[in-house]
Amino acid sequence: MTWISIFTGKSGYAASSTAEDVTKGIDGTGLTAIVTGATSGIGLETARVLALRGVHVVIAVRNVESGNKVKEGIVEKIPNAKIDVMELDISSLESVRKFVSQYCAKGLPLNILILNAGIMTPPFSLSKDNIELQFATNYVGNFVLTNSLLDTMKKTASESGKEGRIVMLSSEVHKVTYNGGIWFDKINDEKSYSALKAYGQSKLAPILYINELTRRLQEEGVNITANSLHPGVINTNLARHGGFFAMFVNAAKSFLKNIPQGAATTCYVALHPQLKGISGQYFADSNLSKASGYAQDPELAKKLWDFTVKLTQSK
Repeated sequence: MTWISIFTGKSGYAASSTAEDVTKGIDGTGLTAIVTGATSGIGLETARVLALRGVHVVIAVRNVESGNKVKEGIVEKIPNAKIDVMELDISSLESVRKFVSQYCAKGLPLNILILNAGIMTPPFSLSKDNIELQFATNYVGNFVLTNSLLDTMKKTASESGKEGRIVMLSSEVHKVTYNGGIWFDKINDEKSYSALKAYGQSKLAPILYINELTRRLQEEGVNITANSLHPGVINTNLARHGGFFAMFVNAAKSFLKNIPQGAATTCYVALHPQLKGISGQYFADSNLSKASGYAQDPELAKKLWDFTVKLTQSK
């Protein structure tokens, strides 16, 4: 017996619902999705369930060999699955831009972008672009990837008449961050680095980004929605770097969401017709949820957007 709630919310789903549960009866044939970080955990399950529902899934992964093994495993069980594997290291802006160039060169449409890849609470280190690694991986790379693919998504939405969807994974830990939410002047400050607070900051930033992106898309009148979500506390290798959270995960393994449950909210936000036209929202357990006060601050969102543009222009 676990503490995972079986009580349904307004959506009709609960924390105990699985990715297959929330997509039952949905036909994704004709849709194309990118799923980052899909070689293990909820990313892999997200890719599998989308493929099961007929979506053409592009797995964007650091390790292509591992990605090909994932593809083989899915196709073995779902013979009609349509899956491609492409290389992407979300922590490297060079890799992000190379991926976008290669994707656009293929002439593929893009209906759904699922930003799943991430890291959690490593010791202080910098990315290849000299940006604190959690902030670079969980936010900055996603900012550049999404903005660089927007034209493709806009074209697809316009030509297909189908709503495009951007799905950004965050975490409830976005509520555990530095004073002020984002430490703009100390992003790379090793002396003030707290692995957990830096993780919270790197998960707050995506929610702020999604909110500002929504404002811009709606202002433009584009048929694309953007939402963020907390997948739940799941027994995956995300906490492999140790620390308090890793100890908690190891001690509470029997009480955490399993991977099919952990991928449910992602698949719900990506595919479910209930979400048509819903944008700039934060979800948990396949239901609307409430983000922190910092996450709902439109001025902080605008400041972060401008800061990130300047940060990435020089990289």
